[in-house]
Amino acid sequence: MSGFKSASLVGTLNEQKITNLSVISSVFHVGATPPLVGMLMRPHSVPRHTLENIYTSGYYTINHVTEEFYPKAHYTSARFPAKESEFTGAGLTEVNSSLHPAPYVAEAGLRIGLAYKEKHTLMNETVLIVGQIVELLLPEEAVMEDGFVDLCVAGTLAISGLDSYHKVEAGKRIPYAKYKAH
Repeated sequence: MSGFKSASLVGTLNEQKITNLSVISSVFHVGATPPLVGMLMRPHSVPRHTLENIYTSGYYTINHVTEEFYPKAHYTSARFPAKESEFTGAGLTEVNSSLHPAPYVAEAGLRIGLAYKEKHTLMNETVLIVGQIVELLLPEEAVMEDGFVDLCVAGTLAISGLDSYHKVEAGKRIPYAKYKAH
């Protein structure tokens, strides 16, 4: 009921160096200085490989899902054993970074590398993870002259609920609102 959100894959690495991917829809801006991103994770009442890997490695990636690979991205929501990588199971390509150990999804249009900063367990046991951006990879043509990032150009799909993926059309931009006395 909360509406459309970006469809993303969270990439992590466990202590045995096995990569992990998890489709998620609850990623949001927390602040710009420093650049912080939040995401909500289901309660840690069963093994949550993504969450456990973030805690142990301290790093993760957020990779926007595009139309070209959304069925593969959705397949990462299956309960894979910890010893098997969702990258392999879903047929997606790992890309590594020299800035952190968490894997990126090569097929993603927009990729964000994050360092884990803090967690908050909410009253329903949902976990809020806050990460600081350490790297941002996106198509040059998605960055507009004024610095705005056009997610349509990057190919980002929206998601609603657990399994409904949507193409996004270019939105209307209007200037920052400033109060004028009447």
